[in-house]
Amino acid sequence: MEHIITDIHFRCSGIQKKLKNLLYILGILGLLLFLLMHPAESLTCARAGMTLWLNTLIPTLLPFIILTGVLTHTDGIQKLLPPLEAFFRRILGVSSWGGYIFVLGMLCGYPLGVKLVSDLYASRRISKKEALYLTTFCNNPSPAFIITYLSKFCLKDAVPALLIFLSIFSADLVCMLFFRFVVYRNIFSDCPVPVTASSAKEPSDITSIQNLLDASIMNGFETITRLGGYILLFSILAGCIRYYHPFPAFWQYLLLGFTEITTGLSLIADSGLPGIIRIITSVAATASGGLCILAQTRSVLHRDLSLVPYIISKCINAVLAAGILYYFIM
Repeated sequence: MEHIITDIHFRCSGIQKKLKNLLYILGILGLLLFLLMHPAESLTCARAGMTLWLNTLIPTLLPFIILTGVLTHTDGIQKLLPPLEAFFRRILGVSSWGGYIFVLGMLCGYPLGVKLVSDLYASRRISKKEALYLTTFCNNPSPAFIITYLSKFCLKDAVPALLIFLSIFSADLVCMLFFRFVVYRNIFSDCPVPVTASSAKEPSDITSIQNLLDASIMNGFETITRLGGYILLFSILAGCIRYYHPFPAFWQYLLLGFTEITTGLSLIADSGLPGIIRIITSVAATASGGLCILAQTRSVLHRDLSLVPYIISKCINAVLAAGILYYFIM
């Protein structure tokens, strides 16, 4: 019986892998056809994506990636974290390193939270269980994005920015409590394995701050370039959806918002949808991060860590954030 179950599992895994590869191929072919058949529209979408990457993502995210890389690998932050460990363990159920990830992930926005989870798990400062738990609530839109872009630019201050902020992060808190006490049962006892010289990811010749800074800068540019590639592709995908608009207006704008949130939120704001629908849809899309952020998260997440808890948490977060905001404004 066990042999039969194993065989069925093996066959299902093979079918799932083939289906995944087929979807990738069809998606790539679809984007290539759109590029060839509609070059002007493709150029506009690609230019919008690259403008977002150059003017927003690089100046806001790259400095944090570089500086947190230096702090993490010099252990400088450890001098500041121990006094806060009791607070983080009691309130969030994480170690001091986990609290560090949560604070920076909340302040700096997508996808820095998961990037820090991956880096600290790779350096064995947090355990695998804690890393998976942290992915469910540490990757969030930054307050600056919510206040300036979402509230002021897209929603024209129709809803106070503070109310949007509280709705999204209240939903994140509820999601954190669910995973802490229901899924992981507040147990993070498996201790990380200390890093040895042979297992460290950093080159052995990094012995000075200057060399470490150079390595952190190169790592930061590698990460930011990868994220720019995903923004480019998903901007073109959003343009393809908008050009062919195969769905009714509401579903089209909903899909655009959950594809790439920055351009999607702008399109929802300019749509003719009723005000309450535009507000709720925009907040839900921001809380989820959308498909583009999901792809970015997958690209920076350590290969040993599953993406499933993150996906489930973002679905819960989107529904809760929209529901909480609707309750407050109605």
